[in-house]
Amino acid sequence: MRCRSVPIYLMYNAGTGQMLNGQYMPKMNVLITGAGGFIGQALAATLIREDKTTSITLTDVVELSAPDSPKHIVRCVQGDLTSQNLCDSLLTNDLTHVFLLHGIMSGAAEANLELGIKVNMDATRRVFDTLRTVNPGVRVIFTSTTAVYGPPPSPGFALTEANAPCSGSSYGAQKLISETLLNDYSRRGLLDGRIVRLPTVIVRPGKPTGAASSFASGIFREPLKGQRSILPVSKDLSLWICSPRTVVKNLLRARDIPTEAYGNGSRVVNLPGVTVSINEMLEALKAIGGQKALELVEEKRDPPTERIVESWPSVYDTSKAKQLGFTEDGTLEQTLKGYIEDYGTGKT
Repeated sequence: MRCRSVPIYLMYNAGTGQMLNGQYMPKMNVLITGAGGFIGQALAATLIREDKTTSITLTDVVELSAPDSPKHIVRCVQGDLTSQNLCDSLLTNDLTHVFLLHGIMSGAAEANLELGIKVNMDATRRVFDTLRTVNPGVRVIFTSTTAVYGPPPSPGFALTEANAPCSGSSYGAQKLISETLLNDYSRRGLLDGRIVRLPTVIVRPGKPTGAASSFASGIFREPLKGQRSILPVSKDLSLWICSPRTVVKNLLRARDIPTEAYGNGSRVVNLPGVTVSINEMLEALKAIGGQKALELVEEKRDPPTERIVESWPSVYDTSKAKQLGFTEDGTLEQTLKGYIEDYGTGKT
């Protein structure tokens, strides 16, 4: 349902915390940017179920909706983060946690360089700079991408955070620039950044997106609805993927990691995922939807998409993530079952 708008002054009347079952709980006033996306919606729904969450503000360039909650104040703001006026109104000194999920995705950022720079770099820096001024030290959870890397040194090479990124796409380069800035601001104590590089998240509900990896969800989502889907890359290609459920768990883990756990090192973490080939994905589709669903996938190679996706490594050593307590992902079959449980097939 649609969010109910409330005056800003109503959001922050909880003092510095609250009593819960006789124990003191620090308040959490949360902002989620890019909240119109399905990860933002799933994250908001999870936060609403937490007693320690006091208020949630959701913002995006599109009209927003969010679960209603009698316990929490949920506020929606439609607007563009490239506007300093919007940043000034949203980024207040009462926020305790800021989840940055906004962005122009990989395929769209490659097709429109100026728009990608404006949203993925300029707007992100505007958020960082406003926060470090009005709310220094606030905890910022920034969603980056494994697209910051270029092709691995050799097939099957397991990348770690210590490997130097050299992106094969404008999207990856723009995210890397924002990572570097947030790392520096965290080093200086201006912000408390947590940078998580997401695998390709499948299965995304709703319509196809501007991401080069959009097909990875489409080859499940559309056939399970009884609709055709285009496969623009080779079946032999492999991807590093993760389920929405695991991504949300790990965003919350990033929020809760003690600052000292990072030491004096980088705030970047490659989130856990699993390596699967397109052939394995199609076999999984057949196992769940049958031959009829599989036949709805049409192979139609698209060189621009293929060039971007081929530049993404598909094997990672996530020892750092495990050490910090991030959750490992399940099997592809578990991911598909979870998608159907959460969203259904959409077939009429």
